[in-house]
Amino acid sequence: MDDETELPHASGPSGGWGSMRGMTQIFGEAWPTPAVIKSLGRQNKTKGVMCASCAWPKPPSHLPFQFCENGAKATMWELTSARCKPEFWNDDAHSVTALRQWADHDLEMTGRLTHPLRYNEATDRYEVVSWDEAFAAIGAVLNTLPKESVVFYSSGHAALEASYLYALLARAFGNNNLPQSSNMCHETTSIGLTKVIGSPVGTVVWDDLAKTDAYFFFGQNPGTNSPRFLHPLKELKDRGGKIVNFNPVIEQGLVSFTDPQSPTAMLTGKETIISDQYHQLKAGGDVAAIFGLCKYVVEADDQAHANGAAEVIDHAFIAQHTTGFDEFIQSCRNTGWAEIEQESGLTEAALRDAGAVYVASERVIAVYGMGLTQHTHGTLNIAMLVNLLLLRGNIGKPGAGCCPVRGHSNVQGQRTVGIAEKTKLVPLDKLKELFGFDPPTEDGMNIVEAFEGLFAGKVKAFISLGGNLVRAVPDQRRAEQAWAAQDLTVMISTKLNRSHLFPAKQAYVLPCLGRFESDEQATGNQTVTTEDSFSMINGSIGHRDPPSDMVKSELAIVACIAKATLAPNEKLKWDEWTDDYSLVRNLIEHTYPDDFRDYNGRMYTPGGFYRGNDAHERIWKTPEGKALFTTPGQLNSLGFKDAPGRFRLITMRSNDQFNTTIYGYSDRLRGLESSRDILLMCPEDIADAGFSAGQKVTLITDIADGHDRRLGGLTLTAYKLPRGTIGGYYPECNVLVPITHHDEMSKTPASKSVPVRVMAG
Repeated sequence: MDDETELPHASGPSGGWGSMRGMTQIFGEAWPTPAVIKSLGRQNKTKGVMCASCAWPKPPSHLPFQFCENGAKATMWELTSARCKPEFWNDDAHSVTALRQWADHDLEMTGRLTHPLRYNEATDRYEVVSWDEAFAAIGAVLNTLPKESVVFYSSGHAALEASYLYALLARAFGNNNLPQSSNMCHETTSIGLTKVIGSPVGTVVWDDLAKTDAYFFFGQNPGTNSPRFLHPLKELKDRGGKIVNFNPVIEQGLVSFTDPQSPTAMLTGKETIISDQYHQLKAGGDVAAIFGLCKYVVEADDQAHANGAAEVIDHAFIAQHTTGFDEFIQSCRNTGWAEIEQESGLTEAALRDAGAVYVASERVIAVYGMGLTQHTHGTLNIAMLVNLLLLRGNIGKPGAGCCPVRGHSNVQGQRTVGIAEKTKLVPLDKLKELFGFDPPTEDGMNIVEAFEGLFAGKVKAFISLGGNLVRAVPDQRRAEQAWAAQDLTVMISTKLNRSHLFPAKQAYVLPCLGRFESDEQATGNQTVTTEDSFSMINGSIGHRDPPSDMVKSELAIVACIAKATLAPNEKLKWDEWTDDYSLVRNLIEHTYPDDFRDYNGRMYTPGGFYRGNDAHERIWKTPEGKALFTTPGQLNSLGFKDAPGRFRLITMRSNDQFNTTIYGYSDRLRGLESSRDILLMCPEDIADAGFSAGQKVTLITDIADGHDRRLGGLTLTAYKLPRGTIGGYYPECNVLVPITHHDEMSKTPASKSVPVRVMAG
C-alpha cells in the first residue's frame, strides 16, 4: 500500500455538513425531546447554560449558535429521553456480572439514572434505596475507616459551588485525598508551568486571539476536542496569519474547516485550509522539535548580530524577565541538527521552515494538549515550549502566550476552589477561620498514589463526584479487581457506566442533575458557575425538567453525605448552603478574595469575569522572581529507549467520544468507521514486521515489572503515521498503561508514549 490515497483519511473538511450529519446521528441515538433545540440555543450564552463538554472559552459577543458538534452531542446525550429505571435490574440478563460484557456505549444508552441505588451481592444487582438510608449507611461506613484510607475523587464536571463544598467535606473528614481528573491529563501543565513561569494555567485571554499573528500547535486536536476553537483559527487565516502544527497524527481539524455558521460556506462547500505547515513528528519527539525551533531562532539572531541587522531574540525582555538564558542558548549552539532530526523524526529543512514562520511573526500563541502532557518527561515538553516563547517575549504581551486547552468543562476551576491534594495550594488558615476546625496539613493522594494504595489494599473507600474512574485510569484490569475489594464505593452519576460494575462490599450509585436541568432549592432555581481554559468564570442556570423527582443536585448530595458523616459543627451550614448557592459563592469569595471579588455580582458578565493571571502581566511567581529557561537533559520526552520490535503507542479519542463516553463508532475526521478495536500502523512498519493490513493482532506492554498487560482482537489498519509510532483508542488501551508509567514530576500517566510490542493473533 505505497499510495497514500489508499490509506484511511477524512472524506471532507472538519465542520460543514459532516458536523451536521454527526449531530443528526447522535440525535437519532440519544432521542432527546424536541426541546433540546431550545437548550442548544441557550448554550454558552450569558444567563444560559455553559457546555458540559470542553472548557473552551465563551466569547462576550455570541454567534447565533454558540455550540459545536461535540458540545451538541454532549447536550443531546445528557438530555436523552431514555431512563434507566429500577425495573431495568429485574431483567435476568441485567446482573452486574452480565453487564460487564456490555460495551461502554450500550451501558450509557440505557439512559438517565432515576433513583438512588445500592448493590445487593446476593442478587448481583442494584436495587432502589431511599436517600436517607443511603446517606446514613455511607456515613456509618466512612466513620469506621481510617481517615487516610478514604479518597474523594472528582471529575472535571461539577461546578465551583459543589466542588468547594466537596473539598470542604474531605478536609472536615480528615484528609486531603482529593485527586481530580487533571491528574490524568493536565497536571503536567500545573506543575510544569508553575516551575518556569509561576502560573499553573495558560496565559492568554480571549482578546489575544484576535491580535495574534500565528498559532503553533503541539499535540492538540481542535476538530475533536474543542471544535469552537476552529472559528478563531479561521479568522486568523482570513486576516493572513499562519498556523504551524506538530502532531504524529494528521487531524482533520487542523487541515481544513468549513464554517457551519456561514450560509455561503455551507452552500458552496468553501473550506479554509488551516495549517500552513503540518509536521508529523515521532511520538515523544516534541522536545527535539521545539529545540530545533529554538536553535533556528538562536542561529537567526547570531546571524543578525553578525550582519548588524535587527535582533531576532528579544534580549531586553530576557534581561529583565528571565534567568537561565546563557546556558540554554549555549546548548542550542552546541547541539547538532543530526541529533535533533534523529529524536524528532523531522528534517532540518522542515524545522527551519517552521522556525522561519516563528521568527516572522511578531505575536505567537503556542497551543497544546495531552500530546505534550502525557509523557514520562511531559514537564520537559512544557518547559521547552516556554523556552520557545520566551526567546521572543511571547508571554505577557497582546496576541501572544501559552494556551493549554483543557478538556473537561470545569477541570481548571475545581483546582481553583480547593480540590487539590497538595496543601500548599489551599489557604488552610482561612478554612480554619471560617469553619472552626483544624484542616489536615499532610498532603493527600493524587490519582497514581490513590491507585497504588488501592492495589496495596491501603485504600478502603472511594467517593466519586462524577466520572467513570475505573475505565479512565491506567492498569485498568488491576483497577477493576482492586476497586471491588474496597469496603465502600459511592458513585455520583447521571448514567450507568463501567465503574458501577465492580461494586465494593457496600456500593451506592447516586443519580445527580445534569447542568441543563433546573436545580430547584428552597430559594428557587440555582445558578452554578464554572471556569474555562482562559481563567474566566461564567454563570450557568438550567431550565429543563430533571429525569425524575428522585434525582438530586451534586451540591445537595455532597451536603447530605457531609451531614451523615461529620460531627455537628454550627459553622458547617450544609442545609443553608443547599438552600441558597449564593451563600457558597460568598464563602468562595472569602476564601479566595483576589480571584473572586464581587463574585455574585459578576457571575453573569458576558464572556465571564477574569480571575486573573500573574504571568499574563509578566509577574513571575517563581522562587527566582523571573521566568526560567530550561536546558534539556535529553532530546525526547520518553522514559525508555527504542529497541528492535518495540513501538511507541499513542492513545487517542475518536470524533464520536468525550473522555470515556462513547457516543458512537464513527471517527469521521480520521476516515475510520464502525469499530474501536483497531490498531493504526504505517504501511512500512506493517511490511517490516511481516504483518498485513486487516489481520488480528495483540498488543503487549514492553515493561518488565512482573505484570502481563495485553490487549487482543485488534484489527491492524494501515494509516499515515511516523515510523515506530502506532495508535489505538482510549480508554480501551488503558489496560496497557502501567500505573507507574507517568510524568516524573506530576505523575500524569504517559499515555502518549507507551512501549509495546505487536504480536499476531
